[in-house]
Amino acid sequence: MSQHEKINYVEFPARDLAVAKQFFEDVFDWSFTDYGTEYTAFSDAGLKGGFFKADLCSTTANGAALIVLYSPALELTLSNIEKAGGIVVKPIFEFPGGRRFHFTDPNGNEFAVWSE
Repeated sequence: MSQHEKINYVEFPARDLAVAKQFFEDVFDWSFTDYGTEYTAFSDAGLKGGFFKADLCSTTANGAALIVLYSPALELTLSNIEKAGGIVVKPIFEFPGGRRFHFTDPNGNEFAVWSE
């Protein structure tokens, strides 16, 4: 149920929607619903959202917000990301409260994964 003035949807650019769908299905078990040839919505990600066809990508170097996912098995998630074509751009590091790493998906969008 949507809550008044709370974040409930996020969208990312993607040069190749099929590649985005395959990556996030394989690594994170997200589900997708296509809306034409230039948009796909995802669910089963903790927050609903979508990918729109664009030649851009979302990275912190470009000033984008960083979406951080959680995993109780950080090294396994990192391995699965690399196997599926993701690129680790910041190896695992410690921070107050846990550890995390940053990666880009095959379309160049940057995300992070953290664990206690």
